Amino acid sequence: MYFRFLPLFLIFLLSVSCASDKQTKLIQDENGHRLVVDGENFVINGMNWDYFPIETNYDYSLWNESDEIIQKALDYEMQLLQKMGVNSIRVYTGIPPKWITYIYENYEIYTLLNHSFGRYGLSINDKWIAKINYADPKTQEILLDEVKEMAETYKQTPGLLIYLLGNENNYGLFWHGAETEDLPSQAELDTEIIENQARPMYRLMNKASNLIKSVDEQTLTSICNGDLMYLDVIAEECTDIDIFGINIYRGISFDDTFERVKKEYGKPLIFTEFGADAYNALLQQEDEVAQAYYFIHNWKEIYTNVYNLGKAENMLGGYSFQWSDGWWKHGQTYNLDVQDTTASWTNGGYYLDYKANQNNMNEEWFGIMTKQPPNENNLFELRPRLAYHKLKEMHQLNPFQETIGVQQINQKAKTLLRDIEVEIEEIKDQIKK
Repeated sequence: MYFRFLPLFLIFLLSVSCASDKQTKLIQDENGHRLVVDGENFVINGMNWDYFPIETNYDYSLWNESDEIIQKALDYEMQLLQKMGVNSIRVYTGIPPKWITYIYENYEIYTLLNHSFGRYGLSINDKWIAKINYADPKTQEILLDEVKEMAETYKQTPGLLIYLLGNENNYGLFWHGAETEDLPSQAELDTEIIENQARPMYRLMNKASNLIKSVDEQTLTSICNGDLMYLDVIAEECTDIDIFGINIYRGISFDDTFERVKKEYGKPLIFTEFGADAYNALLQQEDEVAQAYYFIHNWKEIYTNVYNLGKAENMLGGYSFQWSDGWWKHGQTYNLDVQDTTASWTNGGYYLDYKANQNNMNEEWFGIMTKQPPNENNLFELRPRLAYHKLKEMHQLNPFQETIGVQQINQKAKTLLRDIEVEIEEIKDQIKK
């Protein structure tokens, strides 16, 4: 079923004369960091959102469809996100500004706009460079031009919340392609790589952040790092970004992440990606219970580390990964009509299907929604997994309410976990057998 509201031309007619009066700011005081939007304390209940019908890959763009098709797709999916309590989505550049405004005005969902900052390659002198050198002057020039163009295109766009630079670009210094791989060993993080590759990259990100602010002073800036790798270098080079964003996959707990960022960097924090896949690599079957289990634990830690709750008090929120399954992500260019069950990397934090020397992370199964085959218009329906319903309940919490504290957040998580603890024990028993 697809939903339609006011005709698109009428919506834009009503909003075209409305300047962006959004007031977004960061406040730091003795109680920590907080994000304030339109005068209200704001915790980001975010979601990594994209739109790739089955049998498509990264070459597909919803924004190339007709306005009618785009609106139908957005009305269907944003309604589900809004019902879940999501108030911000992470989207890559390419989305036209009018659709950022449409999502905001119709569903009260803000957009974190992501420029990949050369993560997946760059065209330099008419030649495609897959693994770029951030110390190269020509590369720097192209990236800064792209960032400036982005800021000029999207400035004062109602619904735009944050500009985000990169996507685990520090991992891109090691990985050989766009697919997720195991993290580099400590031995690979030597001084030469730090000084010749990592430091120039972070220095350029800081320069890009300042360039954005020179064009669009109303919107906050952030970078997307892979976990806390090079945190010391980031603290030295990225002094002018507003928010530190990280993609972090540690399983049941983020451990000392909040305290380390507070102590070693001092910037407010968002998780630009985190979550769990819904496939058990040991049992070789879909496992939406385990996925929900990890998400509940993760959001509990996010909420208990926000402003004025007595813990790290530097957390602004997070973007769950991800909205719907990506059937193209393992092979990227082949088997696009098959949801691949090949685990491509390993992570011991996801202990419910972890076994030493065996991959357990399934890239095509991270959605909290499963997707159905598309119709002739590339529109498709979604089925919520258990994580959708559990996150919907978690997002009913507002850590800024006077009646909500660490105890209430922990109790909410405990109640949601109690509902699935029998299934979790059954999974453990099946693995033992």
